[in-house]
Amino acid sequence: MAKKIFISATGQDCGKTTTSLSLLHLAREKYARIGFIKPIGPKPVDWRGHRIDMDPATIAAVYGWEEKVELMCPVVIEPGMTQQFLRGELPVQRLEDKILAAVRRLENECDFLIIEGAGHSGVGAVIGLSNARVAALVGAPVMMVTGGGVGSVVDAVAMNLALYRQENAEVRALVINKLTPAKRDRTLEYLRLAFRDQNFAVLGGFNYQPILADPTITRLARVLNLQVQGNQQELMRIIHHVQIAAASTQRVFDTMQDSTMLIVTSSRDELLVTLSNLYEMEEYHDKIAGLVIAGVAPVAKTTQLILDKSNIPYLRTPRTTADIFLEFTADVSKLTAEDTEKISLIHHLAELRYNFAEIDRLFA
Repeated sequence: MAKKIFISATGQDCGKTTTSLSLLHLAREKYARIGFIKPIGPKPVDWRGHRIDMDPATIAAVYGWEEKVELMCPVVIEPGMTQQFLRGELPVQRLEDKILAAVRRLENECDFLIIEGAGHSGVGAVIGLSNARVAALVGAPVMMVTGGGVGSVVDAVAMNLALYRQENAEVRALVINKLTPAKRDRTLEYLRLAFRDQNFAVLGGFNYQPILADPTITRLARVLNLQVQGNQQELMRIIHHVQIAAASTQRVFDTMQDSTMLIVTSSRDELLVTLSNLYEMEEYHDKIAGLVIAGVAPVAKTTQLILDKSNIPYLRTPRTTADIFLEFTADVSKLTAEDTEKISLIHHLAELRYNFAEIDRLFA
């Protein structure tokens, strides 16, 4: 029978999948057979002939678990499914049976099993399967992941903890992620004081890492559903800043930061030409990640020739700069198996930040 840990969160973008990857990486040192399951997948994708959530698809690709992929996400939330449930056309028992069958099989095949929730404690309640309910259903103690801060963390944990207790799911650890390095020790000290009467351990997770939070050029292209033109060797380059290049040419240069993706209107010939030329210069290459060229007006022929000659990565769309900026900044940069630089960093940081022997004892 496998040791099980249910990974939950207090909200979005806390680092559930990062935590799952970290624990799987560390568990390999002790356990011969490790596994992963996300019982409910709210973000379905088509992956190698399977309909599955994004996170188990990533984990399956990283660890080469293609043959187990159908077990790794037994309930995929498709459009219209919640309405079916609310109309009484989709019994919750049917979904519970699918989850339990997958978990039981993986328990028999694994020594260590990560069960990742779909968000905070209440996510999934609309179909009768909140994270708290699923954790109780599969009999897995909970590791709750949260962001940095003190007051906001205490408030969020208090709300989430109430539902876990209502469902009789046991929270054994709270992992604090996205800590400010200069405040890390003090933040953890105060949080341990705040939760000193609780029956769970407060563990320090990762400091805030821009490289983990920021997207690659490939990710941006997928979000916008566009093809990357230009330098194909830089598709996995990480974008640290997105800037609407609406100011004067000089002002754009003055405000540009490291690894910036610039959104430029197609009629800004002077700016497009200058950025293309600067991209070829070593001193500017680190600053210019690429361009999103927006607008219905065609790019001038001479400007297009210069763009192509420079090999600067760019995306072309007839949409407005505001539309592009809003869509991209609203997107959560999900980790994918292609993000090899990020995954390597996660494994390295896990070895530095987590005491796996302590976690192993907590979830004994």
